[in-house]
Amino acid sequence: MKILKYVLLAIALLLLIAFAIYKTLPINPPISISDKPYEGEIPLDKVNLPQGFAIDVWADNVDNARSMAYSPEGTLYVGTRGKGNVYALKDTDGDGRADKQWTLLEGGNMPNGVAVKDGDLYIAEVNRILKISDIESKLDDPGTPEVIYDEYPTETHHGWKYIAFGPDGKLYVPVGAPCNICESEDRVFNSITRLNADGTGREIVHEGIRNTVGFDWHPESGELWFTDNGRDWLGDEKPECELNRAPQDKGMHFGYPYCHQGDISDPEFGDKRPCSDFTAPVQNMGPHTAPLGMEFYTASQFPEEFTGQIFVARHGSWNRKKKIGYDVMLVTIDENGNSTGVKTFADGWLDSSTDDVWGRPVDVELLPDGTMLVSDDYADVIYRIYYKGV
Repeated sequence: MKILKYVLLAIALLLLIAFAIYKTLPINPPISISDKPYEGEIPLDKVNLPQGFAIDVWADNVDNARSMAYSPEGTLYVGTRGKGNVYALKDTDGDGRADKQWTLLEGGNMPNGVAVKDGDLYIAEVNRILKISDIESKLDDPGTPEVIYDEYPTETHHGWKYIAFGPDGKLYVPVGAPCNICESEDRVFNSITRLNADGTGREIVHEGIRNTVGFDWHPESGELWFTDNGRDWLGDEKPECELNRAPQDKGMHFGYPYCHQGDISDPEFGDKRPCSDFTAPVQNMGPHTAPLGMEFYTASQFPEEFTGQIFVARHGSWNRKKKIGYDVMLVTIDENGNSTGVKTFADGWLDSSTDDVWGRPVDVELLPDGTMLVSDDYADVIYRIYYKGV
């Protein structure tokens, strides 16, 4: 009997281990996307754009280029995830291409998020917010950043952050779910938080957000809009990733982990709360497409019909049988600020006939002249898209 008891305990332990492994893997085995950056000449001729638009390389050799922030002084700050660096780039001669590059931080803990306020550079690591004061005077020698906050969770699963200052002057910082699907005892997970520029006063703004890596505020209403990456394990076609809108300043819940894309009850947690309890997305963005950076177009270099619309960079799927995404989408907004649809603006980084990938858009950033930068952490470049006329 004692041997049987040990056998049963061993079987139970193996089942628990198997379940734990299952909880960390997608329903479909990951398709091959090499961690090694794309090598070779950048095939810009493969990028498809609407008539009258063109694309150039604004900067190359920007290793693992991800989130971007452009300063009033004309410097582009670029965060990274796997590389651990933060860069500064400038186009000093105005020819539409960066000609100076500095490395401001090396060996950071996924310093994905960058933001600029009052001449200071803010950097988001997994659990810390760093600041380099008067950054423009320190590009050649930035020194050691000041730590203004260090109490975010240390979990690296969805731990990298996009950050931005809101109309209220506060720094908005998301905290992703520490898992594919789970309930968290700490409410700060699955949320967007904000804090004062000096690192004080952290508060949770909205909850039920699995992993947002891009947000912006409506240029007229001031409402927060943000992307959110949907959960895995439910198959190739569901759930869809999301674009969400927060008409309230605080206190909204967007469903995770109980409800996905507004109408799919989670098979594990959905019986605890119905989808009707939560705010549904304003636009579904495709299953497993990984929408990241987004920005309202508030300039005039593009034709008038683009003004007030949203550009969203989709990083692309990693666990579908057939790849999807790897593009920049246009979400159309009506005069009342409601989403009316989504369509492709730029694609070609994915060859859908072969599933070959040569680029992965991450973030979008407008330049003062109204042209748009797109970062690519796979090809290690930053593109510039502009309207040249028909």
